[in-house]
Amino acid sequence: MPVPLPIDDVLPELVAALRSNNCAVLKADAGAGKTTRVPLALLRAGFTSEQTSHVGSPLGDQQIVMLEPRRIAARTSARRIASETGEQVGQTIGYRVRFDEAVSASTRVLIVTEGILLRRLQDDPFLEDIGVVVFDEFHERRLDSDLALAMVRRVQQTVRPDLRIVVMSATMDPGPVSHWLGNCPVIESRGRTFPVRVEYLRRTDRIPLPTLAAQGVEHVLAQTDGDILVFLPGVGEIMKTQRELDSLARRHNIAIMPLYGDLSSEEQDQVLAHNVRRKIVLATNVAETSITIDGITAVVDSGYARQMHFDADVGLDRLEMRPVSKASADQRAGRAGRTRPGVCLRLWDESAYRTRADYDQAELHRVDLSAAVLRLHAWGEKNVALFPWFESPPETALRHADRLLRLLGAMDDNGVTAHGQAMVRLPTSPRIARLLIETQNHGLGRRGALLAALLTERDPFVAGNGPVAGKTPAARSQSDVLDRLLAFESFQQTGNPVTSFGTIHRANARTIQLVARQFERVQKDSEYGSDEFRNQADEWILRSLVAAFPDRIAKRREPGSDRGLMIGGRGVRFGSQSSVRQCELFLCVDTDGRGTDALIRKASEVRREWLPSSLIRTVDELFFHPTQKSVTARRRTYMEDLLLDETPTAVEDTSEAAEILFQAAKSNWSSVFPSDDVAVAGFCTRLACLTEWMPELNLPALGGTELQEILREICQGRRSFSEVRRAPWLAVIQSRLDYAAIRTIEREAPESILVPSGSRIRLVYESGRPPVLPVRIQEMFGLRQTPRVAGGRIAVLLHLLAPNMRPQQVTDDLASFWANTYPEVRKELKRRYPKHSWPEDPLTAEAVSGAKRRQN
Repeated sequence: MPVPLPIDDVLPELVAALRSNNCAVLKADAGAGKTTRVPLALLRAGFTSEQTSHVGSPLGDQQIVMLEPRRIAARTSARRIASETGEQVGQTIGYRVRFDEAVSASTRVLIVTEGILLRRLQDDPFLEDIGVVVFDEFHERRLDSDLALAMVRRVQQTVRPDLRIVVMSATMDPGPVSHWLGNCPVIESRGRTFPVRVEYLRRTDRIPLPTLAAQGVEHVLAQTDGDILVFLPGVGEIMKTQRELDSLARRHNIAIMPLYGDLSSEEQDQVLAHNVRRKIVLATNVAETSITIDGITAVVDSGYARQMHFDADVGLDRLEMRPVSKASADQRAGRAGRTRPGVCLRLWDESAYRTRADYDQAELHRVDLSAAVLRLHAWGEKNVALFPWFESPPETALRHADRLLRLLGAMDDNGVTAHGQAMVRLPTSPRIARLLIETQNHGLGRRGALLAALLTERDPFVAGNGPVAGKTPAARSQSDVLDRLLAFESFQQTGNPVTSFGTIHRANARTIQLVARQFERVQKDSEYGSDEFRNQADEWILRSLVAAFPDRIAKRREPGSDRGLMIGGRGVRFGSQSSVRQCELFLCVDTDGRGTDALIRKASEVRREWLPSSLIRTVDELFFHPTQKSVTARRRTYMEDLLLDETPTAVEDTSEAAEILFQAAKSNWSSVFPSDDVAVAGFCTRLACLTEWMPELNLPALGGTELQEILREICQGRRSFSEVRRAPWLAVIQSRLDYAAIRTIEREAPESILVPSGSRIRLVYESGRPPVLPVRIQEMFGLRQTPRVAGGRIAVLLHLLAPNMRPQQVTDDLASFWANTYPEVRKELKRRYPKHSWPEDPLTAEAVSGAKRRQN
């Protein structure tokens, strides 16, 4: 007889809700039993046999499919549910996960990971053989869970209104998802938990996390007599903590048991099984939800987990260590109170808990969306931005995904390509799928599968990061990636784990080999069988890398330089870890993005003929040469925005050349406007002054906008600053004025005036000031009044010059000068310049030009 669980009390309510609605949300505390009991309740309620097809015909027995976010949870959940039916797993209750399955024709409840359901949606868009889809632990908000829920909801709303959806969570606010599911019923269950005392241990950076975790275990060891669960960020920390605890475990006869996703199912089952010895389970966040480890009464929480984040440095999603949210921390603590009172020791300050996020951020905000976008397009969605997600992903992430898919050849303007259709069927990211397709197409499926596993799984070279054997960091290499592939292949052949990149970690190597075999199973392999193809095979491996990483192609800035420029404009430089030193074009397979130029850790040679022709474009481009100060034409070849090469060519597009010249010239006005041309500059100033002095004339303005229009006209048919400066500026400027306006300017603001000596002397105009007439005193004899311009409104400012051409007097009142100042000036200048004319009465004396001299 199954043990009663808290969830049992609300199961009738859940079943009733699904009788009247096709959706329901269940919030149940950890330990309530929802994962175990809900699928069975739905099965016994007959939800697998009362459906009809999308065309109205009756269906036979269907399945209840429950999604679990992790493989270990799927397997253990299936076994626990099967045990309550008295059957072996694989009969009525089955599971299907990556690398493993237990399923038969009689399976009615199938526990799967998200990727399995997504592939099923691709093959059977109507989900004809499924009656209910249950989303367990939806609060984890993994991208595939969000995508699967949205796709299943789309099916339900369009062709399968009979399809039931149940969303379950322990910590998530049920309101938003209930509203999104049409305000469906929300059922809540309180778990049967015991009090957990939470303690905090101040974290110090001086103590490594594994050491601190071991101290935490020792701290709680005497506080309870049950098993201890330690949450650590990843496998590396688990192994180091295990070593730290070895002596403690021997003294107290305690079993130390690691628990993480990459363990075999047998190893995971051993951890979950009853043990006669007290045990310390060192786990990643796989132990937070869905699985039950009986006997846990103490939790030591590091406060960290490795979450998937898009790593721009490698162009792939990577696990990064981040602080867990309050919800995750509380979930972890609850593991200590499942069967009796317990204790949770948090390895951080209490104040740090209050500053943590309430919930973990949904993956769709932090991972690459290209796989999801490709899947939706292949599924028939035309506009992914309008797809009804539960929570919309960032527009920038969608644009990035679309661009990458086009670069990979998965999509074009007509939709999903043949390559894209093949890629969506492979259980990996689009770029790795493209790598597998390329290697397979050239008979290198086995090597391609191994390479794909090396690129996606945990690095097996854990004890060092040196160059290839026999090389120094400056030695030549075609590809750091190929070198590692060869080193791993050597390990497979000889069993010797010691390589020039470090000792191979055997557990990581097993995972890589397992993943590689899975990749092999989903593609036909016709590997070259002869060594004579080895060189050619290596080249096709490198070419396949180019197909998979087209957005990470870079070009060396100059021969011999360790710096380059990558597609997208990012500067890069080679680090000592890379042995790729000679090639002009290369792939930045792994970089460190910190700093102005990203540091290249792994690179791979690229040859020009390997570049996909569909991404290459050759264009004639005009640009302004800053040194030559002229418009120049180049025939340039690009891959995306990366300039591959260029050669000079003739300027054909004169209108574009004029526009480029204009844009450069208007920012360098002093270089193109002939300000030293007195006629041009003077006319512009006279027009500006007269516009100010006589506004009623309504003369055309000659401000910044008008001058730019004149400059644009002058640039037509010209190529350089020097040509622009020599252009007929005055004629162009005057062409914008009618004849009457020009006559008015010449009359009211004349360029020069005639003085009594017969000389015509240029006036000096300056905006905001009266015009200046620099004239020798002798040339003004006989003139009684100051000359005036602008219809007599503005008196000319006279700079009366001595014979040495220096101003002796500045005045705008000539009559006053003759009457009051001239007698004194005459005495002084006659003494200094006796040969010049200095009459006593300047008003009756003959004006003398510079060519004549007369003595009084």
